[in-house]
Amino acid sequence: MVVVSVSLSEKLLAEIDALRDEMGFSGRSDVVRAAARLLIDEKRNMQELRGDINAVLFLIHKRNDEDMVTEIKHDYEDIISTQIHSHLKDGKCLELFIIEGESSRVRELTERFIACGRMAHIKLFTF
Repeated sequence: MVVVSVSLSEKLLAEIDALRDEMGFSGRSDVVRAAARLLIDEKRNMQELRGDINAVLFLIHKRNDEDMVTEIKHDYEDIISTQIHSHLKDGKCLELFIIEGESSRVRELTERFIACGRMAHIKLFTF
């Protein structure tokens, strides 16, 4: 197996350790491998979307990242029918985007938020 060096914040490392203990993983590497598999599976599922779809995109980010969220969302006004923004505790914001449009555009929007690396949580629900 190949060894990869990764930099993590103390908080993320503590969360990985908690997952390891709570879920019975044998070590941190197993947690990271499981997380990578989940992300790869989610990406694969997004790639399989076809045609016009309805979706809800759920984001949580730091309040000081609002400008970046606004910049990205403006490029996708053609598929975003509704946005709900709420301030949470600890300087965080919740965004819900109700989306209707071509699956490739929905995928592109989601991937831009993922790629920016600044979202604390992101989840796309399609139906």
